[in-house]
Amino acid sequence: MTKSSFIGVLLLTFPALMLAHGPTPQKAKESISIGAPVDKVWEVVKDFGGISKWHGDVKESKGDGKHESGGARTLTFQNGEEIVDELDFYSDKDHEYSYRLKKENVKALPTSSYSVSMSVTKGASPDTSEVTFKSRFYRGDTGNTPSENLNDEAAVKAMNAYFKNGLDGLKKTFEK
Repeated sequence: MTKSSFIGVLLLTFPALMLAHGPTPQKAKESISIGAPVDKVWEVVKDFGGISKWHGDVKESKGDGKHESGGARTLTFQNGEEIVDELDFYSDKDHEYSYRLKKENVKALPTSSYSVSMSVTKGASPDTSEVTFKSRFYRGDTGNTPSENLNDEAAVKAMNAYFKNGLDGLKKTFEK
């Protein structure tokens, strides 16, 4: 093969290779200000298995009671679908934890994997808190041609809605 033939083959092949890539990581972040001190908000949020008490999308949640790396919870959504999350980091002192998807279910959330951190910090004024969810995740279908309900846009929309609905529920818990 001559040098010019080789270059010609490369130029013809390269555009096809550009299109044949897998998913890129997506991000979601939502925060809310709550009219209650950090310690009071953390007292509710720190129960990793108790999210169904304040998150309207979660019909039932069962945790193993471990508030440390490796602790797990099973969430049942309003549509009856379940996922399992596992703690990676937990800090009572810093009022934060992070977890990841251990058992996926794209009928519950259209993601194939995610890692999430949740934190409670002091708000802008005394006796207020700022609660933040942030995540990095991949769409539900990691192939090159995902369906509309499992593509990047669907995953981003679902994660932002999940965070927003949870934060709204948490706010209602404190600001009745």
